[in-house]
Amino acid sequence: MFAPVGNTNGWGRNVARFICKHAADYFPITLHVEDYNAFDPNTAYVFGYEPHCAMPLGLWVLAAPMGFMPLPKMKILASSARQIWTWLGLVPASRKNFSYYLGAGYSCAVVPGGLREMLYMDHEPDSEVAFIRSRKGFVRIAIQTGCPLVPVFCFGQDRVYNWWRPGSNLLVKIAGLLKAPAIVFWGKFGTFIPFQLPMHVFVGRPIEVTKNNQPTMDEINEVHEKFVMALQELFNKHKYKVGCPNLQLQVI
Repeated sequence: MFAPVGNTNGWGRNVARFICKHAADYFPITLHVEDYNAFDPNTAYVFGYEPHCAMPLGLWVLAAPMGFMPLPKMKILASSARQIWTWLGLVPASRKNFSYYLGAGYSCAVVPGGLREMLYMDHEPDSEVAFIRSRKGFVRIAIQTGCPLVPVFCFGQDRVYNWWRPGSNLLVKIAGLLKAPAIVFWGKFGTFIPFQLPMHVFVGRPIEVTKNNQPTMDEINEVHEKFVMALQELFNKHKYKVGCPNLQLQVI
């Protein structure tokens, strides 16, 4: 089977819309935006999405084909983006791509915790993990391009897959070198089909930044701390709405 590569062909866009619609309906995934009016369709934003979990499936609702966000141009930065993923608006997560698309007016969604966050996941029922204390590259690029930062948190994503992490540090290191997940995960009937459980994605208000091509570490740290605080506030504010009053977010 041959499939056109790229995100400009009509077939690809139709496939993307079909997948996004049915993926969102399957769980379902519900998007909650605190303030739609805070977003300017002519502005590019950096969406920092947490948590990563076994797989950040809640990102579907931010994909351009969904059309839920009042932004005409959206890209999701992923560790791998080929064929169908490109149609969905995913592009390889590199600094070059990140800066390029923001400069071209595209809003970009990233998962700061990334694969490394999997090393800190646990099976506690009332615990979520966000590995972002040392993740400041996305903040640096936001400042360099003058793009506002937006905190995003997904509730329920940790339940759509079962997972197991090997106890061997060697295996974890090998996974890191290969840029592969440091866990084994599975869904329905031991397959990669996720469990059909609801997810709620909350989008906070934009955090304005002052553009600076060469930001100092003090500037980066200041904006990064604002993002961390905004993410924690978003989490604490909405966990009650999704029936998780005892849920705690560990920011590490």
